[in-house]
Amino acid sequence: MFELVELEKKIDKQFYEEKIQDLRQRLFFAQLEARKLKIPVAILIAGVDGAGRGEIINLITEFMDTRYLKTHTFWAETEEERERPPFWRYWRALPAAGTTSLLFGGWYENTFLDLAYGRIDLDRFDRRMQRRVRFERSLFNNGTYLVKFWLHLSEEGQKKKVKKIYKEYPEEIAKFRINKKNVKHYKDIIDAAARSIRITDRVEAPWVLVDAYDWRNRNLNVIETLVNLYEGAIKSHKEGVQKCITSNVNISYDYPSILDNVDLSVFINKKDYEKELEKLQLKLWGLTWQAHQKKISTIILFEGWDAAGKGGCIRRITKGIDSRLYQVIQVAAPTDEEKAHHYLWRFWRHVPRFGFVTIYDRSWYGRVLVERVENFATPEEWGRAYSEINDFEEQLTQYGKILLFKFWLHISKDEQLKRFKERESTPLKQYKITEEDWRNREKWDQYKDAVDDMVAKTSTDIAPWYIIPANDKKYARIEVLKTICDRMENHLKNF
Repeated sequence: MFELVELEKKIDKQFYEEKIQDLRQRLFFAQLEARKLKIPVAILIAGVDGAGRGEIINLITEFMDTRYLKTHTFWAETEEERERPPFWRYWRALPAAGTTSLLFGGWYENTFLDLAYGRIDLDRFDRRMQRRVRFERSLFNNGTYLVKFWLHLSEEGQKKKVKKIYKEYPEEIAKFRINKKNVKHYKDIIDAAARSIRITDRVEAPWVLVDAYDWRNRNLNVIETLVNLYEGAIKSHKEGVQKCITSNVNISYDYPSILDNVDLSVFINKKDYEKELEKLQLKLWGLTWQAHQKKISTIILFEGWDAAGKGGCIRRITKGIDSRLYQVIQVAAPTDEEKAHHYLWRFWRHVPRFGFVTIYDRSWYGRVLVERVENFATPEEWGRAYSEINDFEEQLTQYGKILLFKFWLHISKDEQLKRFKERESTPLKQYKITEEDWRNREKWDQYKDAVDDMVAKTSTDIAPWYIIPANDKKYARIEVLKTICDRMENHLKNF
């Protein structure tokens, strides 16, 4: 889930100074306009130790009119709070019409730590998260706009930040800023946060994941998101209809994509390819029969650029599976019957029985890719699809009887152009290239943004995304087969 915000992006100082001043002014006047229109706004700041949560809160209070802004911390419960239901303290912190509440940790922080430290089990944690979903939905339905920030550092990035803080500040101050116990439990806290975000990321109360390694990058992301939130809320209020403001910030300056970090130079020679291919296909044949005997199903889905080699990968997989055990579902534009149902309906129809394999050539992720980019779905529709998809995939995998593989095949734009031209000049391949392929290519950058959001919001511990370098088709096929065989083999050991 956090791959996109572990890239440690950096912002140039001069650019930052110019951009932040413009954002500061827009935020200030948007806050005053929201005040006039009586729009309540709640801003929740969470994240790992060392990510700068306190610094962000101080920056927001510096940029906004503090007469209409109140900061709330939820540290140790007071006696007054202990005598009442847990959410009493949060209800008291909610913003009145025309004001803003700045919530440090909000109703999440203690629950993250309860799960991370083993004080509650997963069932109880999930029930708490569902309560938060209902709570946040009721706030939105009552006219409150809520945005939740997760300020993120990688484990190595956090170690560097902790070292720097202890070097720059006296130990008594550093201890206040960094809880070393939390640092030691980094993975447990991140796992709890990821599970929480997966359950509670809703279009009416979105989570915004922020790469906090570089303070300039962190500040710009948070402040620009707030500007978009206020300006969007004002616009929808004036139109007379409350609209969800999605977590998509549409930042107006260039950031590297998670896809930019993929090494596309990797390759495999023909001799090694043929040897590995035969070995892996034979192994897959045995594993799928073992899975059939143990009643464990497999779902494999492929997404990727046009001409990235999805069909070639699928053919190499199916050659390693008994044809009685699998089906391949080609996903195209929905039929009239499918349009008459929820968009996930057509995928539920093909969920495999115990012990069988379903391979999707494109998938339910069309909702947040092509439907988003081509405006076939509204921002509210594709914005809420992330949580719908996460819930769908959790249902598929929760009993360990279905293994889910999600592959994105990545190629460069130049490689795609080369393959398009090759298809046009080869009679047997001309059917593979259409006008739609060329139109999609023109929106390459929009699709990259959509892929970044997709991976950030739906790559989970139960259903991770595997991004496969595919400039060399042979290398991609071997990597896909290796991934499937390795994970299947490990999973089958538990049954």
